[in-house]
Amino acid sequence: MENKMEWWKQTSIYQIYPWSFQDSNGDGIGDLQGILGRLDQIRDLGVETIWFSPFYRSPGEDFGYDISDYTAIDPRFGTMEDCDKLIKEIHKRKMRVVLDMVMNHTSDKHPWFLESKSSKENPKRDFYIWRKGNGKKPNNWISMVGTSGWNYDKTTDEYFYSNFLSFQPDLNYRNPNVKKAMFGVLDFWLKKGVDGFRLDIFNSIYKDESFRDNPSSLRYFPTPDNHDEAFFQKKTYNLNLPESFQFAKEVRKHISKYKQKPFLIGEVSGSDQVLKSFLGEKADGLNLVFQFELIHFDYHAKFFKDLLEKNEKEFQAPFTPTYVLGNHDQRRYIDRLGGDIRKAKVLSAFQFLARGVPIVYYGEEIGRKEGRISNFLGKDPIAKMNRFVPLFLSNLLGIYINRDNCRLPMLWDTVENAGFSKGNPWLPIGKVKDTDTVSDQRKKEDSLWNHYKSLFQLRKGSAVLKEGAVRTKDTNKSDLLCFERVLGAKGITVYLNFGEKESLEPIIKGSKVLYKFGGAAVVGDVFQLPPHSGLVLETKLKK
Repeated sequence: MENKMEWWKQTSIYQIYPWSFQDSNGDGIGDLQGILGRLDQIRDLGVETIWFSPFYRSPGEDFGYDISDYTAIDPRFGTMEDCDKLIKEIHKRKMRVVLDMVMNHTSDKHPWFLESKSSKENPKRDFYIWRKGNGKKPNNWISMVGTSGWNYDKTTDEYFYSNFLSFQPDLNYRNPNVKKAMFGVLDFWLKKGVDGFRLDIFNSIYKDESFRDNPSSLRYFPTPDNHDEAFFQKKTYNLNLPESFQFAKEVRKHISKYKQKPFLIGEVSGSDQVLKSFLGEKADGLNLVFQFELIHFDYHAKFFKDLLEKNEKEFQAPFTPTYVLGNHDQRRYIDRLGGDIRKAKVLSAFQFLARGVPIVYYGEEIGRKEGRISNFLGKDPIAKMNRFVPLFLSNLLGIYINRDNCRLPMLWDTVENAGFSKGNPWLPIGKVKDTDTVSDQRKKEDSLWNHYKSLFQLRKGSAVLKEGAVRTKDTNKSDLLCFERVLGAKGITVYLNFGEKESLEPIIKGSKVLYKFGGAAVVGDVFQLPPHSGLVLETKLKK
C-alpha cells in the first residue's frame, strides 16, 4: 500500500496571498518576483504544494477575486514571464503549484461582461444571468454577503445576478459556451504545468433554472462551514444545486487527461452529505473539499477526538479529509487562542498528524497576529459595506467583516517593514517584535516556525502519516487526546495534552520517539506530558 496513494492525498498545502507575501519593487504590494526570492525558505520549511490566491489581471476591487482576464498576469504582480519562471522554479524544488480559479463569476470589467451588458442581442448576453424585473427584483435571492443578489443595469433595463459582491457578476453555466470557455482557461494553465486548482465558491456555480424564491429561515449569521442558511433565508435555489455536484464530475474528468495528474480542491459549504456530493458517490467529483470545522474549534481534547471519529466515519477512504485553521477570509487562529503559542503548537500538531491534508495559511507558522484595522478604515469591500459596525461588536458577535486584518504583510526580519517592502505597504505592518519574525524564529529551536518545520518534515517523510488509517484511544483523561495512525504493520501513536495539568502515561514498550514538544519526555517507565505538549511515537503494532 505504501506510496500507491495519489499524490494529492499525501501532500501538505501552503497558501500564499500574493498581495502580502513579499514585495520586490518597493511599491508596497507583494509580487511574483518577491515570491521567487522566498522559494528556498518555503522549501526549507518542508512545504510540498503552494496554493496561490489570484494574481490574474483584475481591477482589484476584491483584491484579485474579481478577474478581468484569466490568462494574463496583473501588472501589480509582474509578467507572464515571471509566472512561467515561478512555476518552473517551484517544480525545480520538488514542490507543486495550485492556482486559485474563480469559475463562478468574473469582474464586471471583464470583456465578456462588457459585451453582455451592451445589448440584449449581443452574443455574450447569455454568458451571464439576466432577468427582467418588471419594477421589482426578479426574486428574493440573497447573496453570500447579505445583500440582494440582483443588480439593476439601466442600459438594458434588466437585472444581472451576483452571488457574492455586486461587481462580480455570476457566469451562466447553463450556456455551453461558458463551460467551453472556462474549460479553455483550465487548459491554458494546465499546459503551463500547474498541478491543480482551488475552486472559489464552487457551490454557487448553478442556480435554479426556474428562479424560485428561497424559503425563509430563523438564522441570520452565516458560518464558514454553512452559508446555505443565513440572512433569514435557506438558500435552496442559489447554492448547492444537484447540477453543481454533477459539474464537479465534469471538471474532474476534463482535467484528468493531463500527465501531471492535477487535482481540484473546492471551497464549498454545507453538511457532510453536501460535501460528499461534491466529491462524488464514487469519489469521481472534486478530489478534495475544504472542511472548516477547525475554524470553529473548541480547544478541548473531546472536540478533536469527536472530529477524528466523525471524519473516519463520514470521509473514510477513498475520501480524504482536509484540516484548515485559517485562510484569507478568516480571523487568524492565533488570536482565537489568545496568542498562546503553546496551544498553537498543539493545534497545528493535530492538523498535521491526523489523516488528511493539512492546509496552512501564510504566517501561521510564525503566529502572525490579526490586525486591528477598523471597519471604517478597511480596504476590504465587505468592511466598507459594514463600515459603521465597530470592530469590537463584530468580534463579539463572532462575524468577520474586515478581511484586511488577516491579510497583513508577512514578517520576515527586523529591518524596515519587517522585510516585506522598502516602500509603503498596502496594509500596515503593525507592531512587530523581533520574536515575531521568520529570521528570529529560524534561529530558535523551540520556536513556532521550527515546530511547523518539524511537522512538515515529519509528515513528508512518513508513509504512515500520509496514508495510514486513524483510530482513537481512550485515555480516561478529559484533557488528553491519543490516537494511532496505522499502515500495514507500522504504527504511530500521538499524545496531545490540551489541559493545564501534567499528564503521566504508561510507557509503550518498544516505542521510539519521533517528535516531542512542549517539554514532553520519556521519564523512566512513563510518558511525561506537561500542559499543552505533545509526543509522537513509532510503535510496534500487536498482531
